Amino acid sequence: MMVRSRPVKLYRFDGVDDGLELVPLAARRALDRAGLKLSLDAWQSLPAAQRRSIVQAGSGTEVQLDPLQLAIALADPPAKRVDAAADPPEDAPPAQLVDALGPERALPPALWAALTPLDRYVLAKVASRGRPGRLEKAYAEIVGHSASSTHVAPEGGVRMVDVKQKTPSQRRAVAESRVTMNGDALRRLQLHDTPKGDVLATARVAGIMAAKRTSDMIPLCHPLALTHVTIDLDVIETAQAVRIRSTVETTDRTGVEMEALTAASVAALTVYDMLKAFDRGMEIGPTRLVEKSGGRSREYQR
Repeated sequence: MMVRSRPVKLYRFDGVDDGLELVPLAARRALDRAGLKLSLDAWQSLPAAQRRSIVQAGSGTEVQLDPLQLAIALADPPAKRVDAAADPPEDAPPAQLVDALGPERALPPALWAALTPLDRYVLAKVASRGRPGRLEKAYAEIVGHSASSTHVAPEGGVRMVDVKQKTPSQRRAVAESRVTMNGDALRRLQLHDTPKGDVLATARVAGIMAAKRTSDMIPLCHPLALTHVTIDLDVIETAQAVRIRSTVETTDRTGVEMEALTAASVAALTVYDMLKAFDRGMEIGPTRLVEKSGGRSREYQR
């Protein structure tokens, strides 16, 4: 049985190509989880579709045991029963792995938790075999630039941080922006004399909508269930400006700074859009975070 909808994860350092003549680490993870062991002869006796299905079973977040059992039934000689092994825990890397990596190859708990379950398995598995050169290559491929940023994937790519291990808590963020304009645009705004209607009311709605859609616009942002969004817009006549202040709250596993900043930014852009017929030289900014609270990081107040 071939599970085409699931990924096949291969590692360069492992030396296994798409032909799957050798047993990839993703397949070893699936077999370990099921408490099974295949010899190389048994692996190579399987049709390509079955070998691929076993790799797929171990490539995802959770090991898929049903397709694994179906695929392995054709092995000759049959698989041997061994003690099943679970994936390494998410909270911190195993001591054996930390010792094998040494101080020169960082793997702090936050970075460890941000790796995929397969990546964590692979690092722990390779470390258990006592081959420093192979572990060095595995670390370079899996961790790479991630040692300095949980948002940076190997080879400089990016990824969303895994936050499921965090405890939901009350989060709040406040951001502000400003739109500075000429006197004509300001008067039009105050008199509601614009072709597009009420500038402040429209900007307020735009800011609220933007806060709710932040994860659709900003890469790596988690979609959050916001519990409260307010957009306050104040006309400052002496500065010929509109000051925008957004407040966003949620009870979740990550903060809402980006939601607040996005809300203030989009509200400011809406003010510009509705008044640009009267002043194309309007200035937006500064846009900045004013305060944040909640979560494990310290509170911030400008």
